[in-house]
Amino acid sequence: MSDDPYARLGVARDASAEDIKRAYRKLARKLHPDVNPGDKTAEERFKQASGAHDLLSDPEKRARFDRGEIDASGQEKPGRRWRDPGAGGGPAGEAGFADFADDDDVLSEFFSRGGRRSGMRVKGHDLAGTLRIEFLEAVNGATRRLGLPDGAVDVGVPPGSADGQVLRLRGKGAAGWGGGPPGDLLVTLSVAPHARFTREGDDILLALPVSIPEAVLGGKVEVPTPAGAVMLSVPPGSNAGSRLRVRGRGVPRADGSRGDLYATLTLVLPDKPDAAFEEFLRGWAGAGYDPRKKG
Repeated sequence: MSDDPYARLGVARDASAEDIKRAYRKLARKLHPDVNPGDKTAEERFKQASGAHDLLSDPEKRARFDRGEIDASGQEKPGRRWRDPGAGGGPAGEAGFADFADDDDVLSEFFSRGGRRSGMRVKGHDLAGTLRIEFLEAVNGATRRLGLPDGAVDVGVPPGSADGQVLRLRGKGAAGWGGGPPGDLLVTLSVAPHARFTREGDDILLALPVSIPEAVLGGKVEVPTPAGAVMLSVPPGSNAGSRLRVRGRGVPRADGSRGDLYATLTLVLPDKPDAAFEEFLRGWAGAGYDPRKKG
């Protein structure tokens, strides 16, 4: 594959930020290691596409690449003059940085004031990526592996994580220069929806089906929660739409407490009501009751 990040993503050099994002997502869905287990070619192409997206999705990095100041990996190109940030923007000289002595290792050595050789330590740049996780992984916490341009890293998802939350993994970014420390890895969480649960702040919402006898007479019913099923008391005479709270079964908080779970009752009839039940309803004394006139 080409070293040109535009070619790696299959976009034109004047592509918009949205075009770049769309092209990367398309490639990621096709090449991600989870979709192609054991396919080293797909894994390598995924790494290259991720690196290209990291560079082109950052306006400053993209502009510097287009000007020829950095290469496709985001590294400073050899032979460029560095300027002293405190020198007023003038040419680098005795009071600032001189030209690098060796183009093959431009960040390992340079000449400082008085001609003495000194090393320069530069922190590596940060990397960014998106990690899609399941709803229950966000609520309960998990460890997931995220593919990077030069490998993979295990990401610890803290309990109670939210969609769009950014995790900073210190020292997991690009390598530093001249012995400098590596940058950080910024991981944005993308939480998939759940079939039954929804989240509202630190609370979990759930639609709970109950039978007519359970609603009319009350009783104990099993309720699923992110931390496992519990028994819930349904009060006699409960109506469809009634909201029951299960304390402490919501989303974990940083202080060790949890939100609550709210179960909204939905009445569910049997697929085939038996004859006795139908006969009872026909002769029920309250047959004239009209729920549409209530209130």
